[in-house]
Amino acid sequence: MITPRADVALMEGYHSPQIDVPVRLNTNESPEPPPAAWTEALVEAARTLPWHRYPDRGAEALRTAIGSLHGVGPDQVFAANGSNEVLQTILLTFGGPGRSAAVWEPTYALHSHIARLTSTEVVTGERSADFSLDAAEVERVFAEGSPSVVFLCSPNNPTGVVETEATVRDVLARCVAADSLLVVDEAYGQFAPWSALALVAHDVPLVVTRTYSKTWSMAAARLGYLIGPAWVVDALHKVVLPYHLDALKQAAGLLAIHHLADMDARVARLVEERGRLCDRLASLPIDIWPSGANFVLFRPRSVDGSVVWQRLLDAGVLVRNCSTWPRLEGCLRVTIGTPHEDDAFLAALEAALP
Repeated sequence: MITPRADVALMEGYHSPQIDVPVRLNTNESPEPPPAAWTEALVEAARTLPWHRYPDRGAEALRTAIGSLHGVGPDQVFAANGSNEVLQTILLTFGGPGRSAAVWEPTYALHSHIARLTSTEVVTGERSADFSLDAAEVERVFAEGSPSVVFLCSPNNPTGVVETEATVRDVLARCVAADSLLVVDEAYGQFAPWSALALVAHDVPLVVTRTYSKTWSMAAARLGYLIGPAWVVDALHKVVLPYHLDALKQAAGLLAIHHLADMDARVARLVEERGRLCDRLASLPIDIWPSGANFVLFRPRSVDGSVVWQRLLDAGVLVRNCSTWPRLEGCLRVTIGTPHEDDAFLAALEAALP
């Protein structure tokens, strides 16, 4: 009987619990659905799609609309099935056997996981005690690893830390000198005070990835994209499977852009709610980290995080248990929900702490 590759057989995969509970705050989804007008327009689009034909292979209309959001043409936009497929295509194109990808832990686990799936070696650095990027560690990783692809997640998942512009510029300068591609993962970028999108240029080896899953309230659609130089986008299109974006998904992404004001208002509400939640958490016997995303990382001081996680679950509240992630022993991550959901979480957390 045929068996998986030896390295695949040793992998655990990447999963988050899908448990039916009253309050689900573990996967950083939007707590609000898209506008009803978007849903109605998508239903109408589904009625008129030529289902017997393949979708637009280049997703030209969608890429043009996304580009218009960021002041670039469609030749600088690559769209795929969630930002994870964007990351996978980057690594299939610029990684692979004999090449490496750099990450600094703790950070988004799929950067390393997808790298290994594509037979790209992973070079790992450590973050500072406050989870910011350490300049000495950046220098060490570049010197010892010679990475072809460099990942920065900002706001960083699961810590919520936003990299400063100075830090990103420093890493980018090192990428230019080393002929590396810098990938700034901004899955939560709309919640942050600044974006690396301003640094994208034709002669700069930088791409910025985004997703429709969070701020656009479209996690079920699985749609993501990157903004980058046209030469990077052209290379990615040579690697990605043909017709990988179905017609309904393209329509969904295009229609969402017509509701930009709704998205902006939703982000503003979540940022305000994040502030309220952090203020309440600060009064409890836990350590919390500043967040520029739609989630907050925290660690109970006098009881194990896994015990608190189970007590929350028993109370009908699901958060993310990060205790087994690099350098996050005892840590939990909670998604910003509706005020009602957050109040239920706070009440359950207070009861779970000694």
